[in-house]
Amino acid sequence: MFHYLPRVIGMLRQWPGLLALALGLLVWVPAQAQQAPVNQQKLPHPTPRPATEVSPGTRAAGDVRPLPTIVNPPSPDGTVRDSSGLALSGTADSLRLGAGARKGAVETTVSYKAQDSIRFEVQNKRAILYDKAVVDYGDMNLQAALITVDYSRNLVTAEGAADSTGKVQDRPVFKQGAATYQAGRIDYNIKSRRGRITDVVTQQGEGYIHAETIKKNDRNELFGVHGRYTTCNLEHPHFYINASKMKVMPGEQVVTGPFNLVVGDIPTPLGFLFGYFPTPKTNKRASGLIIPTFGQAADRGFFLRNGGYYWAANEHIGVRLTGDIYSGNAEQFGGWRGTAEMQYITRYKYQGLFTFTYNSQPTERLLGTTDANTNPDFNRPRSARTFGLQWNHTPVARPGGGRFTANVNVSSNNHYRQTSYNPRNYLTAAFSSTISYSKQLRNAPINYALQLTQSQNTQTGTMDFTLPDLTLGVARQYVYDILKIRPRKFYEQLAFSYDLTFQNKLSNNIPARQISGGAIPLLGGSTAAFVSPIKLGSLDKLLRNSQTGMRHNFGITLGSYTFAHLNLSPSVTYNEVWYFKRLDYRYSEVARAVTIDTLTSFNRLNSYTFGANLSTNFYGTVVRKGTHKIQALRHKVTPSLSFNYAPGPRRNDPAFQAVELPGLRDPATGRLYTEGETYIANNGLLLPRYNGFLYGVPTTSEARQLSFSLQNAVEMKVRDNKDTTGTTPFKKVSLIDGLDFNTGYNFAADSLELAPLSATFRTQVARKLNITINGNFEFYQQDSTRRLIDKFLWQQKNFRLARLSTANLQLSYQFNPSQGNRKATVRRDAAPVNDPQLGAPQQINPYEDYVNFEIPWELNTSFTASYANQGPLPALPNRPRRSAYTAATLNLNGSVKLTETLRFGFSTNYDFINQTPAFTTLDITKDLHCWQITGNWRPFGPTRGYFVTIAAKSALLQSLKLSRNRTFLNN
Repeated sequence: MFHYLPRVIGMLRQWPGLLALALGLLVWVPAQAQQAPVNQQKLPHPTPRPATEVSPGTRAAGDVRPLPTIVNPPSPDGTVRDSSGLALSGTADSLRLGAGARKGAVETTVSYKAQDSIRFEVQNKRAILYDKAVVDYGDMNLQAALITVDYSRNLVTAEGAADSTGKVQDRPVFKQGAATYQAGRIDYNIKSRRGRITDVVTQQGEGYIHAETIKKNDRNELFGVHGRYTTCNLEHPHFYINASKMKVMPGEQVVTGPFNLVVGDIPTPLGFLFGYFPTPKTNKRASGLIIPTFGQAADRGFFLRNGGYYWAANEHIGVRLTGDIYSGNAEQFGGWRGTAEMQYITRYKYQGLFTFTYNSQPTERLLGTTDANTNPDFNRPRSARTFGLQWNHTPVARPGGGRFTANVNVSSNNHYRQTSYNPRNYLTAAFSSTISYSKQLRNAPINYALQLTQSQNTQTGTMDFTLPDLTLGVARQYVYDILKIRPRKFYEQLAFSYDLTFQNKLSNNIPARQISGGAIPLLGGSTAAFVSPIKLGSLDKLLRNSQTGMRHNFGITLGSYTFAHLNLSPSVTYNEVWYFKRLDYRYSEVARAVTIDTLTSFNRLNSYTFGANLSTNFYGTVVRKGTHKIQALRHKVTPSLSFNYAPGPRRNDPAFQAVELPGLRDPATGRLYTEGETYIANNGLLLPRYNGFLYGVPTTSEARQLSFSLQNAVEMKVRDNKDTTGTTPFKKVSLIDGLDFNTGYNFAADSLELAPLSATFRTQVARKLNITINGNFEFYQQDSTRRLIDKFLWQQKNFRLARLSTANLQLSYQFNPSQGNRKATVRRDAAPVNDPQLGAPQQINPYEDYVNFEIPWELNTSFTASYANQGPLPALPNRPRRSAYTAATLNLNGSVKLTETLRFGFSTNYDFINQTPAFTTLDITKDLHCWQITGNWRPFGPTRGYFVTIAAKSALLQSLKLSRNRTFLNN
């Protein structure tokens, strides 16, 4: 058979580009065949073998061999030649077959294998691979039941094979780079890198493309005929966008001609003249349009909501510009809303989100209603234009570095009640903002923090600013360490710490000018508080009303000492406050009133306290002998006794001013102020100079407080039946987490020296039922108006030790089959969503996007009850007696899996005092593989309404949905 070789070599000279490939395919030729003369090209062509006969060159099953590169030693003239004498490098021969003169079609190694056999047809320049064939060429990988390589045309053809039932098996799968194509037939030119694919299915981004025929060019672009685009991953998708022509640019976009939507093989008239679908890579963001949702609001007319543009500025910043527009009626425009949102992130450093929203809408209802109710509710806007600003900045903590954080939420008073679909923002009346920078100095016990804070009440319009709030702290320093002396037992624990706070506070809430609750008449100023509007014209009033102060806290640690199981801990504190303003009082005998002036001056106020704490622990233990389920019980008791002393105001105390009030009477007692004990002792009535200032007014009375607390805990030691190794045969179980009692006695008080007794009980049953009970007990008698009398209960005729004044009960229980003995809490992974704002933190619709269908059911319950003693005053016809139970509320929330794809959830509570449900929501979710139906209904309360959405799960087709809603904003 070797006499055919010269004819084959001569024939390959006519296709110089295939020479290297042919040599690789003939590696089975014995070495002596390489010496055949090249002048035997005119031998007759051998008789072809039957198609069923396997060529001698057939590889073993599963054999993989790359096409080799043949290199021979150079000739004496320096030219490298192959086995037939043809030059492979250097100067080309007469036939111009030198490898250095022309580049062949095969530019890299070709690897191939087949499970059955590989047939080479040298005379036809073809190689045929049978059964699970694989060909690798560069970044191209081709798998199929039958692969044919035609070297004469540089063409690779792949097909499937039909089994005995006629079903096609091992359909061709073509991979090039990150792209994968599954088809009925593939024709690919390895030289031009172009191909033709029939009955193809390929994934582009989150979507899948089905086409009758696709042509691929050398730039990896696809041109499809009779194509279908869908996000359903089934071979026969539930829905798709049908287009006669389409162009696919992988990793960028899919553009189609006229298209229409097909759902369940039923064509619909929904479509357009062209289609544009971005298909960015999974690790790459892309800019693009945000398709708005449409609908109709009951009060503002037809709307287009949340449409705009997303701009991927770079890998760190993304900007989203969206807006809403309402048609209104024929006479008045319905308004608009614009939102600018920027999200930024730098890995290992920080991330943040900035959002600004501006809303313009009529203050009157534009459209009528079809409700049967003749007086429907309408959330009338307070103003036509509102705004909201939010900024959140979170850094990544780094050792020794500063930390800058921001959490800003500023808005118009009624912004969220007019625009937000979130019930939490709708019901919340107060918002706060904080911008701060903090740092701990390296190799120094000093830390500092700078804050800018703002608080806002959207109901009252009150806004408070603290600009700035500076804090400087020195950690605890031991004296012996600073003085470098050898510690002794007495002063080895002596230490001190220091904290400095500086604040400048502005508020538009102007407080009322009152003395003694309005008993003493004043001249000038407002007797009632009022809110000044925030605008440039009122800036001077805000600055005049500002409060500035500095506070120094010195903490002195005297150590802790143990004597016969008793632990003694003394303490000393010293505080000093600096104010830059003070109040000055003057009495006018003509007007019989007091005037108050604000003077600018530097003022120092100091205070100090002394204290000591004495505590110990003792235990009571019961141990059972033998092998019992319960091995031991232990009762831990922690009594604690503490004493604190704070001096009262001194004569000529700078915190107070003594003012003579001749002729004025105390309206409570009817006596002249000159007859009061405080007035006589201090040569005038003491009035505070710093009333309403930042750090308050120092106490006007001396305190010598003795406090007592008793803490109890009970636990038991039980045998662990789950232990099979014997390493931990027992475990601890808590029976009572805490049974605590607290009371005190103030020796310096002139009445009611004994403080009420507070009791707290905490326990947990079976790790699911949590019980907490709080109660306060009073020791003094009370009159008919619930005011305490300076007489103990045991001094009255009917002996009583204490009286329950207030109490609270809290119970919570979790019913969940995924907890307890079965398994741990089921992990809730994030899921594909159809969020109208492309995953924005503030969703425009509050429906649930994803439900974990693995949990069959779950139920969480909690019950809260409050009690308050109403006193002995009996009820009268014109004065009904209130119930002692001031609150009793039952909260329920849970979900039930009705079917494998249908889940029902609810959340509700009931107020037993008012006999009304406060807030109730009902949710239903239906999983339709690539679609999802979500519904939410709130039948009661100010946020009542409903949402129903049928949408594709993929965020890529987020506009492909049908929504219907009626909420507290458009009812």
